[in-house]
Amino acid sequence: MHSVCTHESCTRIVFFILVLMLLFTRCCSFADVYLFDYNSPYTLLTIKFQNPALMGHVLLSADIISTVEFNHSGELLATGDKGGRVVIFQHEQECKNRPNLRGEYNVYSTFQSHEPEFDYLKSLEIEEKINKIRWLPQQNSAHFLLSTNDKTIKLWKIGERDKRAEGYNLKDEDGRLRDPFRITSLRVPVLMPMDLMVEASPRRVFANAHTYHINSISVNSDHQTYLSADDLRINLWHLEITDRSFNIVDIKPANMEELTEVITAAECHPNQCNVFVYSSSKGTIRLCDMRTAALCDSHTKFFEEPEDPSSRSFFSEIISSISDVKFSHSGRYMMTRDYLSVKVWDLNMENRPVETYQVHEYLRSKLCSLYENDCIFDKFECCWNGSDSAIMTGSYNNFFRMFDRNTRKDITLEASRESSKPRATLKPRKVSTGGKRKKDEISVDSLDFNKKILHTAWHPKENVIAVAATNNLYIFQDKIN
Repeated sequence: MHSVCTHESCTRIVFFILVLMLLFTRCCSFADVYLFDYNSPYTLLTIKFQNPALMGHVLLSADIISTVEFNHSGELLATGDKGGRVVIFQHEQECKNRPNLRGEYNVYSTFQSHEPEFDYLKSLEIEEKINKIRWLPQQNSAHFLLSTNDKTIKLWKIGERDKRAEGYNLKDEDGRLRDPFRITSLRVPVLMPMDLMVEASPRRVFANAHTYHINSISVNSDHQTYLSADDLRINLWHLEITDRSFNIVDIKPANMEELTEVITAAECHPNQCNVFVYSSSKGTIRLCDMRTAALCDSHTKFFEEPEDPSSRSFFSEIISSISDVKFSHSGRYMMTRDYLSVKVWDLNMENRPVETYQVHEYLRSKLCSLYENDCIFDKFECCWNGSDSAIMTGSYNNFFRMFDRNTRKDITLEASRESSKPRATLKPRKVSTGGKRKKDEISVDSLDFNKKILHTAWHPKENVIAVAATNNLYIFQDKIN
């Protein structure tokens, strides 16, 4: 989408978010280690269409979801798309007539965060696509979030208003100025009730600090600063200061021909405001401490897994590139996602990960085809559950994978509107790599690489997950006894 939602052209734009509420496990608390019960009924609850008249006919690239993020309480869920739009869903209260079902996530607010721009000095078009959204901890009744495209970061305030002031002295009720000579008495403005209205207003704009495309932002645990990272630099911002930032990492060489790696993601430690990590396209992770120096070019810890020489190929360097890095909620571990696997690292052990989970190892034989169609460069994200006992990440064919760290069990589920009917059972999916396959299996040659789940989010307190599959948003939840 390339226009603000208030323009007349908006009536011609296809915008729909598909919300599916599914039961995906029998566990009722994070204390349960058996998150994946293969006999558990996965049942479709509801389907919501934002624009049912145009559903399934036209897919605009602007409608493709580019980021998903729960706030700290899990009450709100924000999505950003390639059209620069942010849609916020709110968790409704439980259904009184159906106590075994949680309330749904319904649209709470929609606003245009970024617009397409053009840099005339560099003859460069700047897309409006939302690369990342990060919520700030709630301090009052209003909510605040950071959203960024390739160049500009914005701080948004989302608040509710159910009263309006009436009885102004210098203005009429319709807003027109009154003639001062006709004002014979002073009035005291009063607040009158009105229909609830959710307002999204930009409070800060952080711009002109990145030469290259911003790939990640992360709010610090001090709740006053945040990081923004592009391919070669990481900047430290104060939330109250928009005209300057501090460059804390700069890996740009004096001669760009000597460039061997780029920064792919960066994140602040959840508890220690002086610690952050960033990953690279070479499959390495660097942990930095801002107390050691103002410029953190010298890392404190360096995490890298030695490569097996026998498995090295032309694609080894490409598939080893880390697309996402996430600290655990406890701060003891961090998780990284490369093209074929998810790895969990202990911050006290740098030479190898403590856990490795294969996401779609069956694609190793398809790397040549994936290179030709550019799918090998897809950037998959990963996320922890609230107790750090399980992790989730996406795959192709609208599959997403979940791994239980306690039992080492895993499950593959499919987020697909075509295969989901009301009250139908959602079964685990399996991929067959051999010549013969079972009835419920799908052949690796039949996978649709245009259907991919790159962005996922897990509720910080409950077993509720959000999965973005192209232009559809799927929300799954567990059963409540």
